Amino acid sequence: MTEADVPAVHALETALFPIDAWPKQMFRDELAQPETRRYYVAQGPAGEIVAYAGLMCVEPIADVQTIAVVPEFEGRGIGSALLTELIAEARRRGAADVLLEVRADNPRAQALYRRFGFRQIHVRRRYYRDGVDALIMQLALAPVGAEGERE
Repeated sequence: MTEADVPAVHALETALFPIDAWPKQMFRDELAQPETRRYYVAQGPAGEIVAYAGLMCVEPIADVQTIAVVPEFEGRGIGSALLTELIAEARRRGAADVLLEVRADNPRAQALYRRFGFRQIHVRRRYYRDGVDALIMQLALAPVGAEGERE
């Protein structure tokens, strides 16, 4: 994701998450911190942004800040591809664990995270503005051995 992508990403954010949408400036602030943040977009056939995702990593923890796919493009592996890249970025940055919050009423996202090996470790009651709980999920990353290979 670049600064030029922010208006399109923000438009998707407000459409996909009308209650909890990030302000446009928050995306700009996130992009301004490359030492601890990394954001990606996925484009559709016409070059339009159809998904986006972001990661914050402050060793030893990485946190999935956001991941979203336009409904018309769900089920095509885009969310999986973005999550794969976020996990790879967490590994590149030396994270031991990846954490995320997911709405308790979003079973599709929960299933995606479970397929990747995330497990629920906590519940944040009434975390979202509309009162829905957040499930805190964690993925423990394999440590890097002396040869640089995953153990």
